[in-house]
Amino acid sequence: MASITLGGAPTQTLGDLPEIQSKAPDFSLTATDLSEKTLNDYKGYRKILNIFPSVDTGVCATSSRNFNEKASRIERTKILCISKDLPFAQSRFCAAEGLENVEMLSDYKTGDFGRTYQLTIADGAFETLLSR
Repeated sequence: MASITLGGAPTQTLGDLPEIQSKAPDFSLTATDLSEKTLNDYKGYRKILNIFPSVDTGVCATSSRNFNEKASRIERTKILCISKDLPFAQSRFCAAEGLENVEMLSDYKTGDFGRTYQLTIADGAFETLLSR
């Protein structure tokens, strides 16, 4: 388990956090149009995974805005913003914030992404959500 801090409170994930630049395991996530997306859908692109608990938290919303602003200047790169928010909430957030350069994906259906990447929060107020 990895120890992390959320909202100033210590908490744990289900496993050890992935190493930076480690090979990403495949995934199946839901896009805002409810289509299924896998890692293979982004073949040929560098991928930046911005993983967070919810677009409805200030820090997570800010990170999505910042990545959206930077994304337009990075060639051959897809920035994937991943949470367990419903795709409808992700879509509303992007529309309200004018985010067009990042792709929102949701792990709401199965939670497999969080378990595979060992990012599911194991305890506390954010239990079952994805860690940053």
